[in-house]
Amino acid sequence: MDYILQGFKEAINLIMTFDPEVFEIVLISLFVSMTATILASFFIIPLGVYLGINKFRGKRMVSRIIYTSMSIPTVIVGLLVAIILSRRGPLGYLDLMYTPKAMIIAQTLLLIPLVLGLTYSLAKNRGLNIARVAFTLGGSKFDSTVLIIKELKVDIMVNVATAFSRAISEVGAVMIVGGNIKGHTRVITTTISMMNSMGDYPMAIALGIILLIISFLINSFIYSYGQED
Repeated sequence: MDYILQGFKEAINLIMTFDPEVFEIVLISLFVSMTATILASFFIIPLGVYLGINKFRGKRMVSRIIYTSMSIPTVIVGLLVAIILSRRGPLGYLDLMYTPKAMIIAQTLLLIPLVLGLTYSLAKNRGLNIARVAFTLGGSKFDSTVLIIKELKVDIMVNVATAFSRAISEVGAVMIVGGNIKGHTRVITTTISMMNSMGDYPMAIALGIILLIISFLINSFIYSYGQED
C-alpha cells in the first residue's frame, strides 16, 4: 500500500513541477488528437447531414454500413494504415511510418465513421423539419445542409467533442503506426501502457491523472452544451 501512496505523491510532484517529459507527451497527444478531430469533422459533418436528410436508393444499406463502421476496432485501423505506409506498402515512399503524421492519419480514419454516424443520426432525426423549411423557402440541398449545421451547431459540437474524447484515449492504432518513440510519437495512452509494464508507476499515474482531467473537461463541455438547445 505504501508504494501506491508514494507513487501518487511522486505523480503529483511531476505535475506540479511541470515535468518537461510529462508535458511534452501531453502536448503531442493534444496535437495529434485535435488535428485528427478537425480533419475528420471538416468534410464529414456536411456529408453526414446530406446523407441524413436526403432519400436515395440503398439508404438503408448505407445506414447499416455507417453504424457498423462506428465500432470498428482501433487495432484494425492501425494495422491497415501500417500496411499502407510501410516501406513495402503503396505509400511507403512517403516515409510516414513512426511519425506524428501517421498517427494523425490513423486517428482521422478511426474518427471518420464515428463523426459520420453521429451526424447522420442527428440529421435524420432532427434535420428533416429544418430541411423542409429550407425547401419551402426555395433553398437548394446545399442551402438546407448549411442551415441544418447552423441550427444544430450545439449538438454537432457535442458530437465533435465526443470524437475528440475517443481520439485522446485511443491506444491501439497510435501504438502500431507511431511506435511510441520518446520525444516524437509518445502520447499519453501509449506511455501509460509502457510505464505500467516497466513498473514506473509515478509517471503512469501522473499521465493518468492528466488524462482524467482532460476527460472531465470534455465531458463537462458535452454536458453544458447538451443542456443548451
